[in-house]
Amino acid sequence: MSMTSSVRVEWISAVTIAAGTAAFGYLAYERLYVKDHCNKSMVNLHIQKDNPKVVHAFDMEDLGDKPVYCHCWRPKKFPLYDGSHIKHNEETGDNMEALIIKKKTLKWTLWMLQTNLSWCFPIV
Repeated sequence: MSMTSSVRVEWISAVTIAAGTAAFGYLAYERLYVKDHCNKSMVNLHIQKDNPKVVHAFDMEDLGDKPVYCHCWRPKKFPLYDGSHIKHNEETGDNMEALIIKKKTLKWTLWMLQTNLSWCFPIV
């Protein structure tokens, strides 16, 4: 009987090692060679997926005083900021932040016009 139990132990050991090697090989193959894993890190998950490129253009007059845009593609009101990139950054380790657009004011230019009219509009 000792011969039978020793053969059985060898088979169990061999099957265990083979299964572990196969599992490791499969996981390595999935990670390194399968192109599908790129879709898991896709940034745009739901915005205008039928378009090959998503582009947004805005007129400066329509922006308001300080528009804030998000480019992590997570906001429900994309492209406007709603804080969704914070969760994306925590999940992925990314450092993406919002895009803030500020309009330049003409206060200094207007002040120069008011204080130095003779310089801007020479009086003849």
